[in-house]
Amino acid sequence: MKNALDIIAMILVLIGGINWGLVGAIGFNVVSWIFGGGSIVTNIIYILVGISAIYGIFVFFKD
Repeated sequence: MKNALDIIAMILVLIGGINWGLVGAIGFNVVSWIFGGGSIVTNIIYILVGISAIYGIFVFFKD
């Protein structure tokens, strides 16, 4: 059973993955477009996505 933290982490990792896919494919950064490039909010989102990815490693190998 997934808890709320697992779901939030998964959503953030998906957002990060889709964003980086768009950056690589067409050079469009959705997060920067919505919140502004280099803004505090953008940086916080990138940090949260990174933390979520690290958390996801532990969840994936938990069993």
